[in-house]
Amino acid sequence: MNLFFDSVLGWFSNDLAIDLGTANTLVYVKGKGIVLNEPSVVAVSVENRSKNRVLAVGHEAKHMLGRTPGSIVAIRPMRDGVIADFEVTEAMLRHFIQKVHNRRSFVRPRIIIAVPSGITQVEKRAVRESAESAGAREVFLIEEPMAAAIGANLPITEPTCNMVVDIGGGTTEVAVISLAGIVYSRSVRVAGDKMDQAIIQYIKRKYNLLIGERTSEIIKITIGNAYPNPQELETIEVKGRDLASGIPKILSIDSEEIRVAISEQIDSIVETVK
Repeated sequence: MNLFFDSVLGWFSNDLAIDLGTANTLVYVKGKGIVLNEPSVVAVSVENRSKNRVLAVGHEAKHMLGRTPGSIVAIRPMRDGVIADFEVTEAMLRHFIQKVHNRRSFVRPRIIIAVPSGITQVEKRAVRESAESAGAREVFLIEEPMAAAIGANLPITEPTCNMVVDIGGGTTEVAVISLAGIVYSRSVRVAGDKMDQAIIQYIKRKYNLLIGERTSEIIKITIGNAYPNPQELETIEVKGRDLASGIPKILSIDSEEIRVAISEQIDSIVETVK
């Protein structure tokens, strides 16, 4: 009987492809392209002791990061490319699935989810079960480098080597693909999040200024670079809290400083590629 209802509800559901990332979650619908691109952040109320109540998901929840009172916690349920909080991930997936289906409740889509190449069987099962609990009819997993190669239109079915370097929020995936299979792959848990933390620590150490995760991410995206170029220095104004006086402070930082701040993470990624 359940199989019958699943197939009936499947007629009214779109097949989805989900990139369940540490920093952002993307949802692709066949024939429509990418229909959702939101941060992998969930804001929950911790006042109700029996169960955390979800207050906001995605962009709305990300704006709460670092700005919430004690009764509200902004959680990033994905860490290093894998599920760190099962229940919150399930709530986030359910929200995104319903949002793509215009808030309809009774949807049972087939879903393919991109996962890091280096995750364990236990971590794969957690992703599959989380998606099924969120309302998926069937769940398929694809390794992120393979999905990236298909998306970039690389000739993966030919007997030639194609190298993919996918730098995400939690993991960096390096893979060599040939004849529709991954010949060699390596997944290192050094990526965008570690760069954000490195920028926070650099500014704290050099300027005695405390900045938040959102500010460090904006700095990285705006003036971050991996190669020295003294002729084209870019600057950005940074707002933070002076650790000595405790009052807000604004200072200017250039792209060369950010290159130095994230050099350890860049070197680690380059060594992985080698």
